[in-house]
Amino acid sequence: MSISHPLLVSAQDGDGAIPIRFVQAGGALDGASRRWGELHGFEGKAGQLLVVPGAGGEIAQVLGGSGAIFDPMSVRGLSARLPGGLYRLELAAQDAELATLAFLLGAYVFDRYKARPDKAAVRLVPPDGVDVAEVSRIAAACALAREMVDTPAADMGPLQIETIAREIAESAGATITVTTGDALLEENYPAVHAVGRAAAPHRAPRLIEIGWKLDRTDLPLVALVGKGVVFDTGGLDLKPAAGMRNMKKDMGGSAHALALGRLVMQADLPVRLVVIVAAVENAVSADAFRPGDVLNSRKGLTIEIGNTDAEGRLILADALTRAGEHEPDLTLDFATLTGAARVALGPELPPLYTDDETLAAGLLAAAGQVRDPLWRMPLWAGYRSALDTEIADLKNDPSAWAQAGSVTAALFLQKFAPTTGAWAHMDIFAWNPRARPGYPEGGEAQALRACFQYLRTQFC
Repeated sequence: MSISHPLLVSAQDGDGAIPIRFVQAGGALDGASRRWGELHGFEGKAGQLLVVPGAGGEIAQVLGGSGAIFDPMSVRGLSARLPGGLYRLELAAQDAELATLAFLLGAYVFDRYKARPDKAAVRLVPPDGVDVAEVSRIAAACALAREMVDTPAADMGPLQIETIAREIAESAGATITVTTGDALLEENYPAVHAVGRAAAPHRAPRLIEIGWKLDRTDLPLVALVGKGVVFDTGGLDLKPAAGMRNMKKDMGGSAHALALGRLVMQADLPVRLVVIVAAVENAVSADAFRPGDVLNSRKGLTIEIGNTDAEGRLILADALTRAGEHEPDLTLDFATLTGAARVALGPELPPLYTDDETLAAGLLAAAGQVRDPLWRMPLWAGYRSALDTEIADLKNDPSAWAQAGSVTAALFLQKFAPTTGAWAHMDIFAWNPRARPGYPEGGEAQALRACFQYLRTQFC
């Protein structure tokens, strides 16, 4: 068995591993475990954890409560809750792979700027049959997205996103092109240029494109598009301090697109792949775009600016148009696009938008299989007129009567989405707003695993 992740240990090296088993609510315990459980009020409820000592005071086993039905993602909290040591999961085969992945997701720590107290690592012997290489790749992809989101904007600017993209492309033997600064105007990315032109020269806007297996015309083409606003001040329509505090995460869509692209290439899925990221800083300067301006777009549609804080959809307009020029069979875009999505569904449940019933069913099924939730929201045609304006083809801030800000943002993107195949938009939050075991406050990968599961199911 190939071991890729440092916290996973092969079975042949796992002698003495402490068993972890899960008990249903009301499930019977035996012998000393039963008495110990009674003393500590262990009833098998979801979230309960009981460390059972041996005769010499060592840990003999660990019992977890599963509630009525075991959720493999409950394993995500084990790394934070258990003392250091080597453990072995004892699970049914159908839960083994997802539970192992959950353990690795829960072990993520962002320690770039802060030393952590020394603690012996919690390591795991996976159950038999787990594809350790695959699980390790998925965990690493999620960690990459989370690290990019967690990194402050001073250290995660457009250039740093480009550097990560170049490393991903080079490791996969893919091509990469980057259009930067005023060259965006020459290459017809006017909306990307307008949003990012107010930034300092060393943080100039750029359009990043990775191509993989593009010469294999016998394979379907998948396009991944990501919003990369490295920091969003709101532009001249300046955000209040509270709204600006976490805007380092506004590049979360680009982090997800790059991480998913790397995962697709590492897994060698039988597809052609294009990854397109628009990386900008929505800064304030004398050259910032203004409310009332009318911007051109790569598609040729003119856009009246009603609010400079609705900038993500502008850069995605050019990026989606570029994706459409490849005539993809499937396009997936990721963006931390609207606060309205959080009002509708909260921070843990990203909305999914698509007008393709088959794609919607496939993505929702994949999300359920890997416990990476999505909730389909409507592309409600009745709100399209909220984007109408007298002096341009459309406007970036929908009329107030429509109210449904996440829906109208998706309708805006739909005007620029490729038409040669199916398209889906994920309005992700990319953030855990509260800390709990296995879910530290900070960057979170959302919809990434669901989309990968869909891709490998669909194309393999």
